[in-house]
Amino acid sequence: MNSRNQSENETNDRLAALHTNIGAIKAIASAVEATLGPKGLDTMLVDTTGEVIITNDGVTILNKMEVNHPAAKMLIQIARSQQEKIGDGTTTATILSSELLTEALNQVNKGVPIPKVIVGIKKGIQFAINKLEEHSRPIMDLEDRGLNRIAYIAGREHDDVAQLIVEAAQLVGKEKLKDIHFTFSDAITAHKGSENELISGVILSKKRMNSQMPKWIGQAKILVIQDAFEPEEIDDEALGTEIGFSKYLEYKETFKRNLKKIADLGVNVIAVDRGVDPIAEEFCNDHDIMVIQRLLSQDLKRLVEHTGAKTIKRTGLQKEEKELESYLGYAEAVFEDEKLQKTRIVNGKGTPTAAILVGAATEEIVDERERMAKDAASAVQAAVRNGFVPGGGSIELHIALSLENERNQTKGLEGFGLEAVATALRKPMAQIILNAGYYPLKKIGEAKGLQLEQNKDSIGINTDNETLLDMEEAGIINPTLVKIHALKATGEIAEAILRIHTIIKMKKEALD
Repeated sequence: MNSRNQSENETNDRLAALHTNIGAIKAIASAVEATLGPKGLDTMLVDTTGEVIITNDGVTILNKMEVNHPAAKMLIQIARSQQEKIGDGTTTATILSSELLTEALNQVNKGVPIPKVIVGIKKGIQFAINKLEEHSRPIMDLEDRGLNRIAYIAGREHDDVAQLIVEAAQLVGKEKLKDIHFTFSDAITAHKGSENELISGVILSKKRMNSQMPKWIGQAKILVIQDAFEPEEIDDEALGTEIGFSKYLEYKETFKRNLKKIADLGVNVIAVDRGVDPIAEEFCNDHDIMVIQRLLSQDLKRLVEHTGAKTIKRTGLQKEEKELESYLGYAEAVFEDEKLQKTRIVNGKGTPTAAILVGAATEEIVDERERMAKDAASAVQAAVRNGFVPGGGSIELHIALSLENERNQTKGLEGFGLEAVATALRKPMAQIILNAGYYPLKKIGEAKGLQLEQNKDSIGINTDNETLLDMEEAGIINPTLVKIHALKATGEIAEAILRIHTIIKMKKEALD
């Protein structure tokens, strides 16, 4: 009897932890679910100093929320991972995770063993991912109308932002967009008071080193130093010796000869990722050479790609002039943008590169426009890489119907995990309908009926008038890759939460 009571208590403890964790997940999801879809609303975030952010960007809301519960923090980390990997879809991933865990808990409460639910969920998630890949439509070229629609939807229906992103994508080219090491959204800069602008070039994060240097250089010959622009170093101990001091003077003279060599080559722009020696600064002032120092690594990378330059270390400046010349990059113009307090590199001779400038009237609006532009750029790049699927929750509903058939053919308790995934997949359409002010259950039933009748994966609900609508024909489409990553993230957080047996508060370690 005591043994049985102990067993029951252990079961209750485990389910108590599960209830607590899923409750925290649902609370987080409730903060972003009202933002989903074309009728989604904004959220106002306020900190203790009175700073205000108004946004409907899921990852921004999650990142700025004050959260203490460990399970909630796990969900936010999953959302951040979604943002880092794909740049969009965090709201969908959050809502799917909450719904999947809620349904999984329902199954566990009925007595289905957690390991069986987990196995079923993993199979269901993989089934859904396979179906997404199967139903994905390719972007044929960068003139594809679908690309503009994807940018428009991800950019929260701001046509000016969508047009800017698509034009930039066309400038960059399909091959570059497909490069897994290239992040298209990094090309976006936002600034208060500026106009939207597409620049064939790059915008560096820093301005010229001092006001005595020229602020505009035409037909730029660019030297990129991935090092300090200084003589070779002598450590303090060696400098205190006669030999060390002689070496120091030798390095200094060599550095001066290198400076003359740079001038003789006609170099008129020098980009440096560290500091600049006063001798070099004075020399460049006297020879009308623009120096931009302490650049970020991503600035250097974009600069090198766009101008065709090769980075060099300070010791490399000792190379012969002819060899040193092969390291130079070229651009039509380099100039300081006084409003941005940054430097523009225009029409470089290397890889075509786009810089996207997004402007607005106030700091708050600029920040939000930057977020929507980055979402649009990420969505466009994802669609170029892996195609698109119908939006509005229609593809998820279609996969849910297929998954229900799969569940009916699955014997054993794992089928309950499949059922949980199918239920979660209906959530995006339900939430979009709810946010539009309609009754989800009835509308989903109508969409489901027409999908089955026409065997179409694109039937959804028009949120303007409640009628059935072919999402693909209406241009309501989403990148396949965003959906796939959201499903993967959903599966990961669901399994992690379901595996937590109990919650134990750790003791604080004694300080030394």
